[in-house]
Amino acid sequence: MSRPDMSLAVVGAIHENKDRSNRLFEIRLCVPGEAVDLVPEPKNPFDPSAIAVWSMRGVQIGYLSAERCGWIGSRMAQGEEIRAIFQEATKGGAIIRISFSGIDPVLPPARPREPEPCPHDDETGFYPDYIPPDD
Repeated sequence: MSRPDMSLAVVGAIHENKDRSNRLFEIRLCVPGEAVDLVPEPKNPFDPSAIAVWSMRGVQIGYLSAERCGWIGSRMAQGEEIRAIFQEATKGGAIIRISFSGIDPVLPPARPREPEPCPHDDETGFYPDYIPPDD
């Protein structure tokens, strides 16, 4: 029986890759719904169960969190087809969506964005001058 799609955090995005490419920059290039690759790293010196996350352009964007690597890695080792797509960028990394059913995962509905703060300071009563758009 297959599990439902799930969203997972991508960690380690603040570190640069061995080839000096910038993971955070690559994350900003990713589009929700584009494929990402999950690559086990059994020779990783810090965690033999590490699973790297790579963009469709072949640039590493980070790793699955240590709490999930062992479980996901064991399912991959058993031959289960796990597919992953980019879901969204976060402040210090990203979120990916994975599917255990062998078909592409489905993105969840987009979360509503928080409204921009009001441009005035209620305590001082300061209101910025209106600046008309350039024509």
